[in-house]
Amino acid sequence: MRLNVNQKLGMLMLVLLLSVGTLLGQSNKFRMIEMRGHSGSHLYGGETLGEFLKYGYSSGELRLGWQSDDDSEWSANYGQPMYGIGLYSGNIGNADVFGNPNAVFGWMTFQTSKPHRRNVFEISPAFGLTYNLEPYNEATNPQNDAIGSRFAVYFNMNAGFAYQLTRELDLTYGMDITHFSNGRTFVPNWGLNMLGFNLGLRYHYNRLQQQVDPGPHPKNIVEARRKRISKQANELIDLNSLSFYAAIGTVQNYAEDGIAEVNRYAAYSFVLDYEYRYNTMISFLAGFDFFRDESLKPKYPESADRNLWGVHGGAAYHFWRLAILLEAGTYLGDDRGKDPLFLRPALRFDWTQHVKLQLGLKTRRGASADWIETGVVLTPFSW
Repeated sequence: MRLNVNQKLGMLMLVLLLSVGTLLGQSNKFRMIEMRGHSGSHLYGGETLGEFLKYGYSSGELRLGWQSDDDSEWSANYGQPMYGIGLYSGNIGNADVFGNPNAVFGWMTFQTSKPHRRNVFEISPAFGLTYNLEPYNEATNPQNDAIGSRFAVYFNMNAGFAYQLTRELDLTYGMDITHFSNGRTFVPNWGLNMLGFNLGLRYHYNRLQQQVDPGPHPKNIVEARRKRISKQANELIDLNSLSFYAAIGTVQNYAEDGIAEVNRYAAYSFVLDYEYRYNTMISFLAGFDFFRDESLKPKYPESADRNLWGVHGGAAYHFWRLAILLEAGTYLGDDRGKDPLFLRPALRFDWTQHVKLQLGLKTRRGASADWIETGVVLTPFSW
């Protein structure tokens, strides 16, 4: 089965667009604009790019954001997080080898310090799509074993501080890691991992200022930023549920598998999950997996040999209608050379109580990508 890769890349963004689209529909009056610069070093596990990565990277980003409404339950539970969309542009090395990557992404910022502090600690994940990469090409770009396509998943995790300089302006600084990968949609796919520091300025404003007193020298000035309230204590939920998850992916075979010709294959995941929702923030999961990996066909021509069974356990962090999942599992029986451990980091959007959308990465050999899972979770039973 040959899949349309452009359609697949569009599906990878479905959860992000639904989530950000719903958030942008809110009428929050407190807004912000942030410009941030990044610099650091590459964390590279491949073999051919060391010379091209030794000088590190630099990048810049622009973020547009909103502060969540303190009257909503989910906002109060998480300390009134900020959220929005952003644009990224980076110089990650030789442009002839890597291209000039840009990205569009959605982000959320959780501030964990007490509301009265001037220097506030914050954690900010971001997820999106990287484009304008220069992929591996056997003839023109044979040394690039990190990226095999012009598009890749963009992921960034920042931990840092925001120091309030003035009524409207913050100085932001911190440490972050950025990851580009296509999840074996194309090979080679060592991926790019960048660890470094960032520094930026964040400007807060109130959209109602233009309605109250829009002149260049206003006499009636509204507050520029919302006064944060203390985070509410997590509420005990104590809910059990049983879910069925079905997902599909598209992959190419690895060169190290000893297969001369690179082909495209479909891969499928079917999961039966038990989930215990402990409180508003945390739940625990355990279940059984059935995998069908057509990329095993060159080494395992018998159809039944391309089926794998597994078990897993994990946890989920919930905020708003989103959940970040991390599961670890092992195979029951022959692992077909994938090694016993697999992981499943994923992002889930709870569309309704019974229907959820999930985008994740199923790994092999520990953290190496096996395929990107795009699927639907059905939850018919809860008690």
